[in-house]
Amino acid sequence: MQYKDLLRGTVLLAAAEATGLGAISGLAINQAADDVLAALALGWWVIAIASGLYLGRPDRAAAALRDPLASAKTSTTLPSESPASIALARLWPIGIFAVVAGGLGAVLPQVPAIATGMALLFALAWRKRDAAVAAIEDRDGVCFYVEKGSPFEPIKLIRSPGLMRGDAPSVHPPPP
Repeated sequence: MQYKDLLRGTVLLAAAEATGLGAISGLAINQAADDVLAALALGWWVIAIASGLYLGRPDRAAAALRDPLASAKTSTTLPSESPASIALARLWPIGIFAVVAGGLGAVLPQVPAIATGMALLFALAWRKRDAAVAAIEDRDGVCFYVEKGSPFEPIKLIRSPGLMRGDAPSVHPPPP
């Protein structure tokens, strides 16, 4: 699985999680008829959105990706694992987090409200990372692939030759 695709999938999953947890929060807070909790949840979501936008700036995305991309080992072959198994192995904690936080919403309406803010912050903070990886791939003419591993360990990448982009010199002169 290409690294930029895993990053895109992570952001989309976190955004979907925030949407679902936000709906659960709204229903749970409405059921509890707690205006103070509604105001606090809304305030937390605004703070999370502002923080995520700040943390997701392009320069911070490039800085966060520097070490994983620099430590990628070079290979001329692609990883043998399927992209679906790599994505599942890496992203299952996000799904478990959403299920647990959403499930607790029936008893504790503040839990999905807090989790919604965390998911918003995470999705917005990571939104520019795939573009940073794509820019490096385009510049260097390489592709970064993810090795299968635990979500609790640092990610390991494989750097393989990709297609060069840009204005490469033509072997044949243009026709007159």
